[in-house]
Amino acid sequence: MSQPTLPADPVALGLALEGTGYLPDEGLATAAYLALVMHRPLFLEGEAGVGKTALARALAEVTGRPLYRLQCYEGLEASHALYDWDFGRQLLHLRAAEAAGTAERTEDLEASLYDRRFLLARPLLQALEDSPAVLLVDEVDRADDEFEAFLLEVLSDFTISIPELGTVRAETPPLVVLTSNRTREVHDALKRRCLYHWLEHPDFEREVAILRRRLPDVTETLARQVAGATAKLRTLDLLKPPGVAEAMDWATALHALGARELDPDIAARTLGAVLKYREDTDRVHALARGALFGA
Repeated sequence: MSQPTLPADPVALGLALEGTGYLPDEGLATAAYLALVMHRPLFLEGEAGVGKTALARALAEVTGRPLYRLQCYEGLEASHALYDWDFGRQLLHLRAAEAAGTAERTEDLEASLYDRRFLLARPLLQALEDSPAVLLVDEVDRADDEFEAFLLEVLSDFTISIPELGTVRAETPPLVVLTSNRTREVHDALKRRCLYHWLEHPDFEREVAILRRRLPDVTETLARQVAGATAKLRTLDLLKPPGVAEAMDWATALHALGARELDPDIAARTLGAVLKYREDTDRVHALARGALFGA
């Protein structure tokens, strides 16, 4: 299957992303374009819900490449990101060889256990083998320092060594998107390997456009009022300010209840779609709801 022609410039990439429902600003479209043509990882930082993960999905759709996602977490080990051996299938193979009486020399039998068919490829290996691909390393700030160092080594030459099978090298380096919610600082060595972009919450008009594009059944009035109310919530020093994803959830919930515009009562009843901490909900309920959510 032939790959789609890559966009000729940042403007073309931005328009292509808009075609998928993702509306980037000029700076983000430029950063993504440079990552694509320079074969450099793109490091995206910003608050949760501003569209970092969604950009990787949109880039995969635009470029026609498969998307492989590595979700980072504390204690993540290299084997969970690279590959592992399917112990169950190896054991079945060993027993079948013994039962059939086809067991050869010990060395040959051991070698047969490390055939490629028994290898479980994880996201990093999958992205190198299925070239070209998009590799999403999500929330890298949640991983440990040791995994960061390992990741830096892999991204330096897009090569993985498997002792039993040899070296795997991507024919075309994957388009790598790393995201961070900045729960901790990522080491400079990894950032220097990447192109960097900070994602802000969208301005009012862009957020309205996103809501209208992604939720076409929501009225223009409701989309504008949800965008305005969400922007006000972000000014309240909440534990978890709502992102675009929460704004979309809120608009979807309101639409499901038949709302065509936002009023204080229905806004208060649906806060669970946009706020995820009790302290934040209590804080908003304690304020003048008419000032926050008045039509």
